[in-house]
Amino acid sequence: MGVLGIGGLFFRARDPQALAAWYATHLGIGAGLVADGAGPVQPWSWVAWGGPVVFAPFPTDSDYFAADKALMLNLRVDGVEALTASLHDAGVTVETRAEWNTPETGRFARIHDPEGNPIELWESPAAS
Repeated sequence: MGVLGIGGLFFRARDPQALAAWYATHLGIGAGLVADGAGPVQPWSWVAWGGPVVFAPFPTDSDYFAADKALMLNLRVDGVEALTASLHDAGVTVETRAEWNTPETGRFARIHDPEGNPIELWESPAAS
């Protein structure tokens, strides 16, 4: 018995519906979406490789978790170059640094969502 994985990610947003739409449009994640080949659509969760993950922005005044906590979302990706090119073409600022990438850990890029939340995109060495 023990932890099997992440069951969800909950965070505050000034406009939860608009932010959820941004994540769905630009990263393909959120309720009712499925990572390529990961399984059937689930209406309340995003089906990712490894199992479903609930993805739900919360209002800024939510008391679901401590008001003074912040986060950086790390997303495993396949094809970080193609994804960052697509994000750049859509007007999303993408930061990459050669020193972030190593054969042992993989390749990385960072972006921010429209509300300023940091997102790290990680392509593991196995996916490269």
